[in-house]
Order: sequence, then structure tokens, then C-alpha cells
Amino acid sequence: MIRLTQLFAGSRGARSSASASAGARTGRERSSARRRRRTRGAATAAAAGLLALTVGAGTAIAAPAGGKGGSPAHPPRHARAATPQVHPGDKGLSTLPAPPAPPRTPPPRRAPRPVPPGRGGAAIAGAATGSSGTPATGSSAAAATAAASATATPLAAAATTGQGTLILYDTTGTWGWLGEQYAMQAANLASRFGTWQARPVRSYTAGQMAQYAAVIYIGSTYDEQVPTAFLTDVLAGSRPVLWLYDNIWQLTAQAPNFATTYGWNWSGFDTTSVGSVRYKGTDLTRLAANAAGIMNYGTVDTTKATVVAEAVRANGTRFPWALRSNNLTYIGEIPFAYADMTDRYLAFADMLFDALAPQAATRHRALVRIEDVGPDADPAELRAIADYLSSVNVPFSVAVYPRYVDANGTYNNGVAQDYTLASRPDVVTALRYMTQRGGTLIMHGWTHQFSNVANPYSGASADDFEFFRAHVDAQDNVVYDGPVPGDSQSWAAGRMDGSAAAFTAAGLSVPTVFEFPHYAASAPDYAAAKAKFPRRYDRGLYFRNQLAGGTIDHTKFGGQFFPYPVTDIYGSFIIPENIGNVEPEAFNNHPARLPADLIDAARRNLIVRDGFASMFYHPYLGVDYLRQTVEGVKALGYTFIAASAV
Repeated sequence: MIRLTQLFAGSRGARSSASASAGARTGRERSSARRRRRTRGAATAAAAGLLALTVGAGTAIAAPAGGKGGSPAHPPRHARAATPQVHPGDKGLSTLPAPPAPPRTPPPRRAPRPVPPGRGGAAIAGAATGSSGTPATGSSAAAATAAASATATPLAAAATTGQGTLILYDTTGTWGWLGEQYAMQAANLASRFGTWQARPVRSYTAGQMAQYAAVIYIGSTYDEQVPTAFLTDVLAGSRPVLWLYDNIWQLTAQAPNFATTYGWNWSGFDTTSVGSVRYKGTDLTRLAANAAGIMNYGTVDTTKATVVAEAVRANGTRFPWALRSNNLTYIGEIPFAYADMTDRYLAFADMLFDALAPQAATRHRALVRIEDVGPDADPAELRAIADYLSSVNVPFSVAVYPRYVDANGTYNNGVAQDYTLASRPDVVTALRYMTQRGGTLIMHGWTHQFSNVANPYSGASADDFEFFRAHVDAQDNVVYDGPVPGDSQSWAAGRMDGSAAAFTAAGLSVPTVFEFPHYAASAPDYAAAKAKFPRRYDRGLYFRNQLAGGTIDHTKFGGQFFPYPVTDIYGSFIIPENIGNVEPEAFNNHPARLPADLIDAARRNLIVRDGFASMFYHPYLGVDYLRQTVEGVKALGYTFIAASAV
């Protein structure tokens, strides 16, 4: 772990009791606070996927000799590289890696499989006559209860209204657990449109897709055996199907006339460097070091198939990233891998509208949240922020932790501090001032730190995680370690109750929206939030076995941001935050982010037809950066709304 003096360089002025009681700080003390509050950006960058990866140089994989009709030797099952292409220093961060790179041979080409009796025409007829959008089984309450006991019920589904989506995923091989991770992210996005159900593809039975409005299949294990019944039902064309990445060769083998009918056929994985994906005329980013490969094509007949998006190589040449023809949309990679706030993941999020809500109106809304406001806040800074946002008719939220703890006296000459909003009347008055000018208070934990340990920095409020353990490794990466000692749903609920009591003691209404500090918590903690709050306003962590069932594995997880509201797998309605925050200084291997970066993220998010540009902002940065960002986002055509209007 790097030393705190490296993290928080410079002198730290001690608060005087007189100025602290008035809620004010000297300029020197405010400067210290600005330097210390860096973890939020680290957590956001981790959730957004700003990772350093091992660069895997590659070349395009040629089509087999003899053309599409050839049948080369079958590659070894699960013959990818031994591990995903992820740098060891990133193991604790919350972004999902790609599957291991494909073998250096083209995928196999086979003859069609025989269709078992009763699975051919009968399955197709059933699909044609089945009801559309049948609600998925399960409920958000069941999902929350399962998470509370650190186990999960298989096929937990978010209970929302609307049409249903069937999500199928791979499970075999050393890295089969990634299939469930990708499925959870797909389920969270699909919840924007209605109910969903997720299950391993191997469990699919003939005609099953007839119960749903659309199907997403995530092929993450190379050459996992896909049931013949599923292949047959996809080719029947009765439901929209989004097929991601692997095993498309099994579908094309099942239809000898596939290229004639659909207008395209694959040739092999292209592993050259691709740093962007062009969608709707906008270049979305893609981590160029992602060497897992993107499917390329031997033929594309544009009279039958639409190129929905294109992969752009480093040399400027392009090839299809996503194709649509008839009922089938095929994406040649996993769009959840290494996703950040300007990533091609946004294209997938928008493409779901085509399958699930094609008539959705286009609108672009924006949100702003004032972050990390505690009893140690400067009332003048809060008033200045409120005055500016009110003057331009921008409603806003204020994320408040009501108890300040500096357990080790890091910012008070070694003397511990612990006080609440009730003892800082000037801060309380400033918070009321903010609510009178369009602000809404939300609960941002209780103390925004854990115990008296560095988690990962100092043990002081706003520096550290409250509901998850973390440390900084020798390479200056923030690494997530898992649940805190003593973690449980009742423990988390107790902290939320303590926070509520502190709001009440200060004469403030208890907020009805919760945000986890640094966007990190365990499955039981998320269950506690679901039980106590109708809404969260953050990004989430999602853990192994929450779909598959069994004991939750907190060592394997992924973080996710959303470009629109969702009801996540915990059953919580999520107000989105998706373009991050201003950070004038680089830290923990993450670059500085200035207003231009947030505005650029908002610009790329315009491709989501009913999407958001949602940001947060620290008041100690002053008003100028905020003004630049708000004006830039407005100029793109976004309308700022209150979080309560989402």
C-alpha cells in the first residue's frame, strides 16, 4: 500500500473548534479537503472500466481453405487462451474482462444437426402462437431476500411492468462464470423495458422463447454446445434475437442456406487493434488492448442485412461490429467487457430499444448531484452552488453523510474527531437553503468511512469506503477486497438507521433515496437498501451466483453504470449516473477529468434514444467547473430534471 503522504501531499491544517462549530474552514483546511477526496473518482473510474490491460497483438483470422463449405478439424473445446487479457493489478476493480482470446484457428464449420422428433415444426408453431411478453417468474422481493442471506434463488428476475426478455448465457469451462456476469448486466439493462428471466442456454427447451418478447443470447464460452432446440427456434424467426459473440457458427451450420436467407456469413475472429465503434455516426470508444477478437465476415449482402455498427481499426479501416437481418441481430463481441462512460456498450444499450421498445420517443435528459456533503462542509460553498444552479433553473440532488468521523485524527493533528450535523447548525442551514433553491437531499451512507482503518486511505469521512473493504496496491491501484468484517443485512440496516436518526436530530427530513459511498457494497447491503429505500442513485456491484443460485461469491463481480433508469437484479429502482465527475488532478492511475471530458461523454450518450447525461460534482471545486459542464451539456440539447422526476 502506498503511503498516505503520497496520496495527500502537502500540509494539512487542523480545524479549530470555533470554526468547526460554525461549519467553516480556513483556506488551508479547504485545500486539504480538496486533496483528500479522491476515492470517489477512483471508485467511479473503476466502475466505468478505466483499466490498464495487457496488450495482446493479433492479426485477422483467415477463413478456412475451401470457403464456407469447408469442414476443418474441430479445435479443442474451450481452446481459448488460459486467461482473459486483464492486467493482474486490475483484479480488484469492478470492470468485467473479456473472455479469453479465441484460438488461432477459425471456428468449426459443421453439417446441420438432426432435429429430434417433435422439435421442428411443432416448436416453430408454438412460437408463432405463444403469447408475447409473458411476465418472468420471480420477484424483486425474492431477489432481495436471497441476497440478504448471501445466497441467491436461480433465475431471480426484476419485477417491473412491460414485455419480457429471455436472457440465455454460457456456463462451461474455466471462465464460464463470466457468462453469468454478462447476463446480469444484460438483465439490468433489459429491466428498462419490462420483466426478464435469465438461465443457462443449456437448459433451453423447444418453444420456450414464445413466452417472451425478445431473446438475448450471450456466447462467452468458445464452442459451448448450444441446444439444437434453441438454434431451431432462432431460425424460425418468431422473436427478435440478439446474439453476442461466440457460437454463431453453430447457428449458421443449422441452416445450410443461412447466407442466402440472412445476407451474411462469418469468416473468423479479427484480433487486430480496434479502438472505436461507429454507431449512428458517432465514434464510441473501445479499449484497443482488448484482444478477445471481434467476428469478421466473409460476405455481407446489404440488400438483405443492415450494418448497424462498424468496428474501426487503428489504421482507419472498418468492418461490421453488429449486423441485423430478419429477426436476428448479431454483435461480434461482448459489449460489457472493459466498458467505460463513452464505450460501445452504449450502442448495445440503445439497440435494445429496437427489439423491446421500437416506438420509444427520443428525448435526452440530464441530472446533477452535489457530492460528499457532510457536517464538515463549507456553508459558503454550498450556498454558492445552490445560487448558481437555481439561477439557471437546474434542479439538483445533494448527497449527504450526516456524521463526520476522522478516526485517526488524520486531518486534526492526530486527534480523532466524531460529530454530526446536529452540532453544525450553519451546515444544516445551508442544506435547507439548497432545498429551497431546487435541491433534494439523498442519504450517502452514515459516516462514509469504516471503523478506524485505512479503507483504503485514512479512516476519515469522504475519503473511505463504508460498506466494502479496499486497499491501494503497490502499483497505486484501488483494489476491492470484499465485505467488511461483521457484514450482514442487519448490520447495513443499522448504519442506515443511524444515518436516518442523525438527519432527524438535525431537524432535516430523512431522505428517501440512498447512494452507497464509493458505489460499493455487498449483496446483503444492497438487500438492506432495497428494504428501506424505494430508490438508489448510484452504480452497482453484482456478484457471482446471484443468477445461478448458491452461496454468493464476493470475489467475482462486476460493476455497471446505466444510461437510463433500470430496476437492477436486487430489485432496486436505479436513478442513473453515467458521465462521472470533474477531477482536476490525476490519481490512482486514472487521468484528470475536466468539464470537456464530461461534455464529450454526454455527446456520445446522445446515441441512446431515451438516455441521460447524469453527473456528480464536489462543491469544494467551486462554481466555474460546474458552470462550464452544465452549459456544455445544455448546449447538446439535454434538459436538466430533478431526480424525483426520473
